[in-house]
Amino acid sequence: MKAIKTDIIVIGGGSGGLSVAAGAAQMGANVVLFEDGEMGGDCLNTGCVPSKALLAAGKAAHHTSGNAEMGITGITAIVDFATTKAHVADVIATIAPHDSIDRFEGLGVTVIRERACFAGRSKVQSATHTVTARYIVIATGSRPLVPPIAGLDRTPFHTNETIFADPEKPDHLLIIGGGPIGIEMAQAHVRLGCRVTVVEAATIMGRDDTELVKILKSHLTDEGITFIEGVAVTKVAGDKGEIMATLGDGQMLTASHLLVAVGRRPSTDGLDLAAAGISATPAGITTDKRLRTSTRNIFAIGDVTGRAQFTHMAGYHAGIVIRNMLFKLPARLNDSIIPWVTYSDPELAQVGLTEAAAADMWGGSNIQVMRVPLANIDRAIAERRREGMVKIVTHKNGRILGASILAPNAGEMILAWVLAISSEQKIGKMASLIAPYPTFGDASKQAAGHFFTDKLFSQRTRRIVKFLLRW
Repeated sequence: MKAIKTDIIVIGGGSGGLSVAAGAAQMGANVVLFEDGEMGGDCLNTGCVPSKALLAAGKAAHHTSGNAEMGITGITAIVDFATTKAHVADVIATIAPHDSIDRFEGLGVTVIRERACFAGRSKVQSATHTVTARYIVIATGSRPLVPPIAGLDRTPFHTNETIFADPEKPDHLLIIGGGPIGIEMAQAHVRLGCRVTVVEAATIMGRDDTELVKILKSHLTDEGITFIEGVAVTKVAGDKGEIMATLGDGQMLTASHLLVAVGRRPSTDGLDLAAAGISATPAGITTDKRLRTSTRNIFAIGDVTGRAQFTHMAGYHAGIVIRNMLFKLPARLNDSIIPWVTYSDPELAQVGLTEAAAADMWGGSNIQVMRVPLANIDRAIAERRREGMVKIVTHKNGRILGASILAPNAGEMILAWVLAISSEQKIGKMASLIAPYPTFGDASKQAAGHFFTDKLFSQRTRRIVKFLLRW
């Protein structure tokens, strides 16, 4: 057993752990990183990157159909599914060197390719190493949640960890779960020529603005996706190619392939958290706003904390703990500025409060909601992409509370609102911006301007203008 003494131990080589390791090492700290799986974690290998590559392939196939409104007649795409999956693998391989062992060892990080567990409040051990450190960061991420559905343990099914490597094209893909993963995979597969059914026990995209979700669902239904909401899958059976699902209302579904996408659970198995005095619940490791666990020299970041499960949040967490560990600054989380995007087409983006959440928090009479449908935006009209909306929620005093956007590039458009909310700007700042014309982003400026419409074009304003024009 080799013994090492270092400044910082990082457990987990996903996006959050790698951000801590790279940042701390480049600032002069000695860092040991434990990772027994693929470097880059879920995001690179089975999450963000492969899903966007598959969505891009689906979009390419979709656009071959042309656009009748523009006088363009297309063709039905011929999809070589195995080659599509090879494209996904190539995208992963292209990005992988950035997260590789060679790169991190080049930065001065000691990388140990073994599973780690706690052996004390300052000690971690693996099969061949014992490492002690002043600080420890847990960044082990999350795994797909497998629900207790009767027969699921005897039925072949995919999660996000397996679906991207399967070169076989589904004839009919049944997706259990209507969250972001389920919706993205549904659209990617239907555009690649698969029949797709999504079953959601509650309502699809439950965290997002219901008004925009309704528009998105209508668009996806038009593309051929079948949605069944408000009923759960209670039993599954069969083999690959012929899977049968029984729903809570007695309905029976048959599909060739099954994808389970009902959520994720924190990856804490085998860590022996108790050996370090770390408190945790089934939702994740308990931390304070500085991301310190119940053992104050040990931090937890990313999905394992049970907070918002996004790669960009893991990176944000990494910055918080680096400031706490290296510079002794009491940096804290600000949960009000968490943006997220579902990369459907059109994309659905959110930051801050939805209309319903804002009404619950502040009272309906204290908020103001501004809507600009893309059908009113010249760029959207020119591109025949009129499905969508920019929806902004403010306090009646002008404080921006939230932004919801459904648009072809909503993920790019939301950044301006992230900045506005994080810097505590009022809506007047957004209304006074000069927006390039014609852009989809002009919808954001128009929405901000609507906050002032009633006052600007009121009878009182008319009287003031008439009075001033006398001089």
